[in-house]
Amino acid sequence: MATENLVEISGVSFAYGRRPILTGIDMVIPRGKVVAIMGISGSGKTTLLRLIGGVMKPGQGQVRVDGRLTHELDQDGIYGMRRRMGMLFQFGALFTDLSVFDNVAFQMREHTDLPERMIRDLVLMKLHAVGLRGAAQLMPSELSGGMARRVALARAMALDPMLMMYDEPFTGLDPISLGVISNLIRNLNDVLGATSIVVTHDVHEALEIVDYVYYLSDGKMVAHGTPDEMRASTDPLVHQFVHGESDGPVAFQYPSASFSSELRLGARHDV
Repeated sequence: MATENLVEISGVSFAYGRRPILTGIDMVIPRGKVVAIMGISGSGKTTLLRLIGGVMKPGQGQVRVDGRLTHELDQDGIYGMRRRMGMLFQFGALFTDLSVFDNVAFQMREHTDLPERMIRDLVLMKLHAVGLRGAAQLMPSELSGGMARRVALARAMALDPMLMMYDEPFTGLDPISLGVISNLIRNLNDVLGATSIVVTHDVHEALEIVDYVYYLSDGKMVAHGTPDEMRASTDPLVHQFVHGESDGPVAFQYPSASFSSELRLGARHDV
């Protein structure tokens, strides 16, 4: 029986060697929702995606996807679960030697026994959904950044995944392409009945399309809530991040001795 939450993370900690990355993370991703994981660079957002995808195992705690503990799955179980996931990488990561059509068809040919005629129709449907059916025979080198990101999205949803994960999907896009991608994330999630996790530090776009937000800082969950709750938050870290303030808990100056004392020290050395 399907549970209400597609992803459940309980007490998860993770470290690379002795360097802690995540500490005591608790979060849930309800089915059918679009949820953002936000925070400054290096806060552990992408590591969380890797744990959900079973690429890595938590040092402590549990990651449960569709009712199954990812760290208890064998290799066949992990591969089977990943076939039900779609991943949009930060810069698309298209196969440069394959056409747009063949990029989208790749998963269908790799993981199904569908005849080519059916694959052709499905690929054209996916490309039509992202507005690029007419670009099917182009090569990745012939695409703009926004077009490449849309092709990557069509490829990610090729097998109608239960879970879509987006790693910084708005990075490097012009305002029009950014708006197109954000609308596609929201609309495709709703049309396909999927669940989406959006890792991003693009505050404005994310808060317009997501249902819920988790905010990470230094590998810890410091705040979570609806977009309106995050905008109204009085937590200094959240407020600085959401409103893009240059100074605050995340200081502009890297920690150092006082500037005046260093100037005096330099003067004494010059004598």
